[in-house]
Amino acid sequence: MNINEIKDLLTQFDQSTLTEFDLKDNNFELYFNKNQQVRSQNTSAPQEIKSPGTTPPAANFGLDNESLDAAAITPIAPSPSEDIKVTGTEIVSPLVGVCYLQSGPDQPAFKKVGDKVEKGEVLCIIEAMKVMNEIVSDITGEIVQILVENEQVVEFNQPLFVVKEG
Repeated sequence: MNINEIKDLLTQFDQSTLTEFDLKDNNFELYFNKNQQVRSQNTSAPQEIKSPGTTPPAANFGLDNESLDAAAITPIAPSPSEDIKVTGTEIVSPLVGVCYLQSGPDQPAFKKVGDKVEKGEVLCIIEAMKVMNEIVSDITGEIVQILVENEQVVEFNQPLFVVKEG
């Protein structure tokens, strides 16, 4: 596998919803991870313990430093919406499933930030076991934050929207 193929894989992984990617082929192994925690390597081979004064030899994967340019590797910055805390009532998921913010692929979103919402109005749909469950607002107010993406897998009691009453 050459460096361009690895760069393409990394780009596709970065744009996907996958959180981990592990590729093993003979003596080659490639692992990508978007999680905060890093996997531990479980090896059955005995590990050599190094004394503090020695450094392990650098691994050579057939790549040279010239082939990796700094422009190709960009750090992932947290989105600005994660840093901002908005006050209001959270609408949470009553079940585990896939959250749809629109009724169909070519349909407009049920609600956007800034939209007024009435009690009982549909905010999104959560699909669980091929059943579509409408999630309705418990309060009347204004949507100030949408905490999920369209087609995102959501957990039980996960906040979906923040609604400011009024």
